[in-house]
Amino acid sequence: MVRARARDVLYLPGGKAEPHETDVEAAVREALEETGLRLTADDVDPFGVVLEPAHGQAPGTMVAMTLFLVRPGGPLDSATPVASAEVDEVEWVTSADADRCPPAGVETLRRLVAAELID
Repeated sequence: MVRARARDVLYLPGGKAEPHETDVEAAVREALEETGLRLTADDVDPFGVVLEPAHGQAPGTMVAMTLFLVRPGGPLDSATPVASAEVDEVEWVTSADADRCPPAGVETLRRLVAAELID
């Protein structure tokens, strides 16, 4: 996960797709922009969608986030994420970090534990 500049919580790397992008293309671009990981569409697999209250927004505001599992280390990638100009830090997390995450991050961690991918 990443901690965005001047934020106190951990977020999944990502952002909105540009008008010309698919969700996969946006995930590949955002991974590069936020963590330096050079991925291709073959490096990501769908992992569902979460719909949770948006952190720091007006009550009732929801965020819908498409999740992908990423296999870094492809032919283009160093497989070592690093903080970019957009984020202060990158760190690997477990379910013990849920208290540092917004609701969508907490739900994502829950799903990762259920799939036996973390912890």
